Amino acid sequence: MDITFRADTLSRLMPMHIVIGPDLRIRQAGPTLKKISGATELIGKPIDAVFDLRRPTSSTALFGLSQKEFARLQMALRQHPETSLKGQIVLLEDGRALIDLSFGISVVDAVARFGLTVGDFAVTDLAVEMLYLVEAKTAVTKELRKLNQRLQGAQIAAQEQAFTDTLTGLKNRRAMDHVLSRLIGDERPFGLMHLDLDFFKQVNDSLGHAAGDHVLQHVAQILVASARKTDTVVRFGGDEFVLIFDGLTNRDKLDAIAQRLIRKLEEPIPFSERVCRISGSIGITLSSFYAQPQIERMLHDADMALYRSKDRGRACISWADEAADAPLQQVS
Repeated sequence: MDITFRADTLSRLMPMHIVIGPDLRIRQAGPTLKKISGATELIGKPIDAVFDLRRPTSSTALFGLSQKEFARLQMALRQHPETSLKGQIVLLEDGRALIDLSFGISVVDAVARFGLTVGDFAVTDLAVEMLYLVEAKTAVTKELRKLNQRLQGAQIAAQEQAFTDTLTGLKNRRAMDHVLSRLIGDERPFGLMHLDLDFFKQVNDSLGHAAGDHVLQHVAQILVASARKTDTVVRFGGDEFVLIFDGLTNRDKLDAIAQRLIRKLEEPIPFSERVCRISGSIGITLSSFYAQPQIERMLHDADMALYRSKDRGRACISWADEAADAPLQQVS
């Protein structure tokens, strides 16, 4: 059988075929075989220069095999020795031999290794059906991964929302409890500052709740700008805020931060064509004031210190260990 003029047809039917001459050189090769061989040119090369023959082990034995009705062989690409191939050889009428090859490894592995597509296989090859299934599975897996990422993103967003005050974008009381529990559990020193706005009710009463919301958002920006990245700023409720200073228990430094906050809060806040004026009263406590810090006790002590600041005329700072009605367990 002369196949010289049927190379294109043969390539479509057997994309992994080779034709060798009596001199054991490759005369013709299918497109998929060319693709996976890694050789720039196969035609004219000795077969054992491209393939490692494993059964039979000698290229000279190939034509002897081709005389048999069913002659099977095993080989591997020399450039990719881990890629085993299996095939069948038949003798052609003009003295050449036709070898039709297929993968001796997982088709899925071969596809991944050489970037093969459906077009690299014969249309009648069952591997095509498998590839369709693999592609379908890959597409489904990809969509599931995207869905999972969206679900994770939604979960993170929901968790973030659960810990965030919607008006100011600050952490809420739930987040505060979580942060304080972690700091106390890790026995980390920290300072806790409780701030209440002065004259905020007058802003709401005279200018309306829109002005009040504007003031709260402006205050939130001031507090965040005054805190470090490791600190936590909380809207405790209404016009009350809590700042948690991780690792900071130096009284002078906390006093300085509180004084700056009060000065910033007393600056006029423009709203529409009006100006809002507020101030802030602050109470501070430290984890080092307690043998065993407890969230409720520390919040209570900071709150008592805050109201001492209110009683002293507002816009000032009081410390929890200075409150006569709230004796603390000092740590020696």
